[in-house]
Amino acid sequence: MRIGVVFPQTEFGTDPIAIRDYAQAAESLGYRHILAYDHVVGANPDRPLFEPFVLFSFMAAVTQDIELTTGIIILPQRQTVLVAKQAATLDVLCGGRLRLGVGIGWNWVEYEALDQEFSNRGRRVE
Repeated sequence: MRIGVVFPQTEFGTDPIAIRDYAQAAESLGYRHILAYDHVVGANPDRPLFEPFVLFSFMAAVTQDIELTTGIIILPQRQTVLVAKQAATLDVLCGGRLRLGVGIGWNWVEYEALDQEFSNRGRRVE
């Protein structure tokens, strides 16, 4: 069995030292992965929600073996070729530790804020 941890993005704050310490502690305790969520817009403007590829680039630089897992990248809200390039680049730079999960999302408010159609989001992932 492979057990990982979820990075508590909205509760954690913006201190890079604390983020580094969390990632290193998870790795030293033997967890196999750190999972981070994706919301382009976010739900609460008073709480940070880091962009997963940037967050994982930072975590990859301060860890050695722990896998970095997206739970999930909301693909219809992003340009798919760019996501593929970002994911491939990160995976190379972190030594193959990226585990990319994609999905369609659930929050119609985010789609509205991004001027994207909510009803056809599934077709845009195909």
